[in-house]
Amino acid sequence: MTGGLGQFGEAWARGYLTRKGYRILASNVHYRMGEIDIVARDSAGLVFVEVKCRRSSDFGTPLEAVTQNKYQRLSRAIGTYLQEHSMQDVPHRLDVIALELDARGTVAQVTHLEGVEPPG
Repeated sequence: MTGGLGQFGEAWARGYLTRKGYRILASNVHYRMGEIDIVARDSAGLVFVEVKCRRSSDFGTPLEAVTQNKYQRLSRAIGTYLQEHSMQDVPHRLDVIALELDARGTVAQVTHLEGVEPPG
């Protein structure tokens, strides 16, 4: 996620996860096939987090933005991260944090889905 809205959403999500007891390990991990917004650790293992932030639903909800193609790119990026860090055997999951902002730009709704599976 890039730009002002993306940076805001990712910063907000890092704070949210930290308050929930997660330890943030990395942010904006870039690979040729895609980007991992947040890499964190909770009591169960590694958590790869995709953050979606929207000001309106004109182009769909934040959750609708995690398409089959996006999921596949994330899966490949996660696999690369695990291999680079020799963590293939570490339990891990993909979470999605969807933020919807109100007219003032304040977070009005948060949806945190844990252990997201491929859509469809």
